[in-house]
Amino acid sequence: MTKQSESLAAVLGRIAGAARVAGRDPMSVRLVAVSKQQPVEAIRSVAQAGQRDFGESYTQEALPKIESLADLKLTWHFIGRLQGNKTRAVAERFDWVHTVDRDRIADRLNEQRPASLPPLNVCIQVQVTPEPQKAGTPPDEVEALARHILGLPRLKLRGLMCIPPAG
Repeated sequence: MTKQSESLAAVLGRIAGAARVAGRDPMSVRLVAVSKQQPVEAIRSVAQAGQRDFGESYTQEALPKIESLADLKLTWHFIGRLQGNKTRAVAERFDWVHTVDRDRIADRLNEQRPASLPPLNVCIQVQVTPEPQKAGTPPDEVEALARHILGLPRLKLRGLMCIPPAG
């Protein structure tokens, strides 16, 4: 067993234990390994150990990785703040976007998602507390954004993404 296999098994074991304590089926939990700032070889090694979902924050860093690892049929999650000028690459190359925070971004992703691909899975990023370093939709605007996304055929609303304050 490789070091990557052992590490992955340990993390999955901790996730399974936490899921059981919470009364959830461990198979209902999906681990997204954050691969930003990791070399392609390291990602390939973890993928060969069984990890299928990877999260990236920067399109310019992610696109060469996605291309280099295309033979592995991985699931790519965009987890960073999404700028309007980067939506085309994300719509074309990613499977998930966890950081939709406004109508304009949702509209651009919908317009730029190729018809040959399944709808893009999206989560609304909610700004749980007003922290200047955190982006997201204010809680009182989430319902309106959700309704907007539900009307976009190339997007599939999957849930909310919330990052609570430290502590």
